Amino acid sequence: MSRRRLLGTVGAAGLVLGAAGGAGAYAAAADDAPTALATVGATGIAFHGKHQAGITTPLQARGHLIAFDLAPGAGRREAAALMRRWSALAGELMAGRPAGDGDADTGVALDAGPSSLTVTFGFGRSFFERTALVAQRPPELDPLPPFSSDQLDARRSNGDLWVQIGADDALVAFHALRAVQKAAGDAARVRWQMNGFNRSPGVTGKPMTARNLMGQVDGTRNPKPSEPDFDRRIFVPSGTEYAWLEGGSYAVVRRIRMLLDDWEQLPLKKQELVIGRRKSDGAPLTGGSETTELALDKTGPDGMLVIPDNAHARISAPEQNGGAAMLRRPFSFHDGIGADGTPDAGLLFVCWQADPLRGFVPVQRKLDRGDALSPFIRHEASGLFAVPGGPGDGEYMGQRLLES
Repeated sequence: MSRRRLLGTVGAAGLVLGAAGGAGAYAAAADDAPTALATVGATGIAFHGKHQAGITTPLQARGHLIAFDLAPGAGRREAAALMRRWSALAGELMAGRPAGDGDADTGVALDAGPSSLTVTFGFGRSFFERTALVAQRPPELDPLPPFSSDQLDARRSNGDLWVQIGADDALVAFHALRAVQKAAGDAARVRWQMNGFNRSPGVTGKPMTARNLMGQVDGTRNPKPSEPDFDRRIFVPSGTEYAWLEGGSYAVVRRIRMLLDDWEQLPLKKQELVIGRRKSDGAPLTGGSETTELALDKTGPDGMLVIPDNAHARISAPEQNGGAAMLRRPFSFHDGIGADGTPDAGLLFVCWQADPLRGFVPVQRKLDRGDALSPFIRHEASGLFAVPGGPGDGEYMGQRLLES
């Protein structure tokens, strides 16, 4: 098969490959003349590096989350072999190459470039028991505490292994999902799988913070890689007792159902009071633009707080939670219409932090005690995963753990 040559460029999330050099998109026929790909299709992201791709990578248009349990009888040796297969596969797919030689590839992504594909791997608490590596399990993987808004389905929660797939093309993302599932072979079985989406790149006149299915601008207060304490908040530092996790992070994954019929019955002004921000542009109700700091003490002519004391933006603000911060990188989901006519839709919430006990947990506890948004959402599934740093050249994902 011919390969389209793509030009290498460097982006904020790591090595990014553009329209000619480094990575290749595979064409449908051997005699196709090389042609330039559109920018969206040409962008590729490196598999190897200090951190795994898919954490600081800009939001992708399509995502799949999938958890596996090791098969009965499988242990450390089988897990290591699986991670070798998955790592080799992810490296090829993220470079825009087929999933294997000859007929091994399904052909789903023929003609497409890498399309910002990322494949990110994590380990759940139970993985360490299955592989006799409990001594290497960090305490940050202790189970999350229960929250009053939880209505969790155990069948769609947790798991030994977790894979996050993201891409800016739906077929490229599905191709990777199918390839990962097939490569699991007899070593692991799918526990649960969820599909998500975001706004496609280029559909707005300028780069903008994404909106969720409630129509709200979502992600304004995310930590920025340019901030001096970003790495300290998001990534596990060097010198940790668990050396295999250096440069890694912890992912909290929650399937959050949005009760859209109830939400959409609220008048716009009441929606804005629930959130504490204007719906039109995400600016605080206290004025300014989307990035203006919340004036939490500002009162109106009636003497009442402009941003109510139970507004979501107020309660979740880092300054209201001892500086607790997490990098939120979600996907929206819509899984059809229920028998009662209500949409099964909402947010596949994924957040990243160096320590979930200092990131997700204190914020969620605060929200649990009186967030005005709580009556309009329902937490239906949950997972916590330790995500190692990116592999070095010639290294497979998780090698430092599995060969420790």
